[in-house]
Amino acid sequence: MSPAKAKAGKSSSSKKGPKEKVFHPESRKAGQLERKLLRKHKLEKAGVAKSHKALEQVDRNVFFLHALPEEALALTLSEVHDILRDVWLTRFDPLIEAEQAARRKGRPRSTKEDKLLEQKRKETEEYRTGIEIPDLTHEATVALFRRWNADDPGYLPLLRWIRVSSERPEQLVVSKVGTEKALLNAAAHAGLSMVLEEQAEDPDLGLSRVSELVLGPQAVPSHIIEERLATDLDNLL
Repeated sequence: MSPAKAKAGKSSSSKKGPKEKVFHPESRKAGQLERKLLRKHKLEKAGVAKSHKALEQVDRNVFFLHALPEEALALTLSEVHDILRDVWLTRFDPLIEAEQAARRKGRPRSTKEDKLLEQKRKETEEYRTGIEIPDLTHEATVALFRRWNADDPGYLPLLRWIRVSSERPEQLVVSKVGTEKALLNAAAHAGLSMVLEEQAEDPDLGLSRVSELVLGPQAVPSHIIEERLATDLDNLL
């Protein structure tokens, strides 16, 4: 082998890749990297939590959507409480009873039973103090709710929302008024009267109470009705 080739071979065998940077554990750079990793972890965790919350919101509202009788334009407040008390809060009872029946005498509750009981306890307390749901007593909201694909949580803010509680079963408080154009559009598609709303403050709960003014089609100038209905609901999504 010629000296030139031997030298070239030695050079190629001794060639090394880029040296990895190593920072002292207490250096400023190490601290920056640690903070960057912590921030990334927090963002990922927040993203998972947000996704989980959105999924819970969808699941909850799918329940109320399916709880609506097919022929109902809207429910009475009493019927809303019937659903919450007799259907919503009891939906896990068969699973709880099955866990209790499977448990041998003297044995502690299973993890599944504990979770189900805790879920029921939280929801019972939420209902006692005030649970927020779509306004199933409002015809335009029900019409708009029925057009939801039961998947997209971004649709739900279009609805009017109310807060009801078992402590004050006679009281209905509007917590979110919804998107007026979407509600008017849904009402028009369902052949309902137009609904305008006037907000007032509820001094007890600190929420907005809505007093409704239901108007027939001729009660609003025609050009205003046409303007409000010009935007189709599909374009709002």
